[in-house]
Amino acid sequence: MAKIDEKLIIDGKRLDGRDLHELRPVEMEIGIIGRADGSARVAFGKTEAVVSVHGPRKLYPRFLQEADTGILRCRYNMAPFSTDERVKPGRSRRSIELSKVIRLALESSTFLDDFPKTVVDVFIEIIQADGSTRVTGINAASLALAAAGVPMNNMVTACSVGKIDGKLVSDVNGIEDNNSEADVALAMVSTKGIITLLQMDGVLTKDELFELLEKAKENCKNIYEMQKRVLKDYYKRELK
Repeated sequence: MAKIDEKLIIDGKRLDGRDLHELRPVEMEIGIIGRADGSARVAFGKTEAVVSVHGPRKLYPRFLQEADTGILRCRYNMAPFSTDERVKPGRSRRSIELSKVIRLALESSTFLDDFPKTVVDVFIEIIQADGSTRVTGINAASLALAAAGVPMNNMVTACSVGKIDGKLVSDVNGIEDNNSEADVALAMVSTKGIITLLQMDGVLTKDELFELLEKAKENCKNIYEMQKRVLKDYYKRELK
């Protein structure tokens, strides 16, 4: 998405009509892939991620196994049709980097030590991209892990914040991301206040960063409540 010359905030409203810290419409559902042990779909506006989780299962070949713990593997991928310009199929430098940071954001909340010599595979497919794809993928992956019954101390939630036209905002979309002064991706275990991912592009003052972090934590708490509600509703239906 190219840079634009027009203002992104007019009379306190962003181009999509949102207030500065208003999230886009959020959709969450689980149990959408029958062959997966757990699966989820999460959408923030036009950004949509589908995740499948497989495991814990024995890891082969055996030389990859860890004797005293299980392994979490994540693959982040953008579908070729997910953006206006076709994404080249296959792994890229960016997808490898995001696969790693998403794994690091998630694995601290899982009890992999209970499953030595095993692997839990997390496949994150971005089927539509309009900014904030990594945090959308993390929210979906956390839901899918919970749906798969992978033991966790709690779910991980994530959101983006940033600075556009000199204003601090939440849930950065695609056009804002490409024209921002700064954008920050944050993931955390909301119930414990533990941050598991923090990445920033651009320049912020110390006060601006701290203000954005507080707003991001507040957003993550709201997203966590959505995750809990979706899980509860799903298992209520399953038990009927």
